[in-house]
Amino acid sequence: MHDGEIPSNPAHIRGAGSSKRVHKITPASLAELEAITLAMPERYRLMVLLASWCQLRFGELTELRRADIDLVHDVVKVRRGVVRTKDGRKVKKLKSDAGTRNVNIPPHLIPVVKAHLASDITGGRDGLLFPAAGDPTKHLAPSTPYRVYYKAREAAGRPDLRFHDLRHTGAVLAASTGATLAELMSRLGHSTAGAGMRYQHASLDRDKVIAAALSDLVNGAK
Repeated sequence: MHDGEIPSNPAHIRGAGSSKRVHKITPASLAELEAITLAMPERYRLMVLLASWCQLRFGELTELRRADIDLVHDVVKVRRGVVRTKDGRKVKKLKSDAGTRNVNIPPHLIPVVKAHLASDITGGRDGLLFPAAGDPTKHLAPSTPYRVYYKAREAAGRPDLRFHDLRHTGAVLAASTGATLAELMSRLGHSTAGAGMRYQHASLDRDKVIAAALSDLVNGAK
């Protein structure tokens, strides 16, 4: 078809490449996010905050190391993720170039980040930010924080809010700051498969503005 030999693609499937979201997500409010965070054990609070305000996936969070937090530029460097395989958990590079990114940390999170880094993280710069409770060298299993997260979301009156929905909530908050589609895609590590659609690369300076605007949402609500 691209060579002009035939007028159309006979193998076209209607609706291919698109899907409908089965689970309808209602983003958490700022008050609900705060309630969930405060209801979590202290060692997992930063995990909830990075999932929502920095829009990180669970597999990205559990592979974060001390060296991935850059407090000179206030960014979290997302380079790897943890996936479950038949042979156990495995660290892998992110599956797309878009997933490999630096995410500016909203200023209101910096004190929490510093406090977490000051806690007992073993392994030096390679130490896991959120290790398994019994072994600081092993990755955190999803069931461990989920057990306490389920109680926290109940306390916030949001029993429907899955952990991954925190990322969706953060994306909605980022969009409310006026971020463009390309900037949101850059921040969330998204790429698109839409035919013919190309997006410009978002600048890191603009992402810092988005991060600051996210903190303004919190300051304005107080």
